[in-house]
Amino acid sequence: MKNTQRAFSLIELMIVVAVIGILAAIAYPNYQEYLLKSRRAVATGCLLELAQFMERHYTTHMSYTDAVLPDTACRTELAGFYSFGYAEALTASTYLLQAVPQGAQTADTVCASLRISHTGARSASGAGGVAVCW
Repeated sequence: MKNTQRAFSLIELMIVVAVIGILAAIAYPNYQEYLLKSRRAVATGCLLELAQFMERHYTTHMSYTDAVLPDTACRTELAGFYSFGYAEALTASTYLLQAVPQGAQTADTVCASLRISHTGARSASGAGGVAVCW
């Protein structure tokens, strides 16, 4: 009878751990960047939805001054990551909506705050500009 043992050596195990560590070091930052971009995309959609609400309010009241932003599903979903509100005081014929990053989303220095006006003009306070952020 032959008694043979088959097992992993310590060196083989350490190589596997090192490979997993290297893959994780590459994948985790990419995953974090993906999360920032996806939340930003949802925030831009939410701003467009709020702008549509403002336009509906204007067509029924002929003024923006007494408009109150509704608690939409996207605002609830992004509550810990973006704060939605008015960037400037409302007037009868103008508004400027903004989404300010909060919490983990503050790491998004490319776009930072997103804005949309009553004319549909879009802007971002970060270095990325409208083409990247919107």
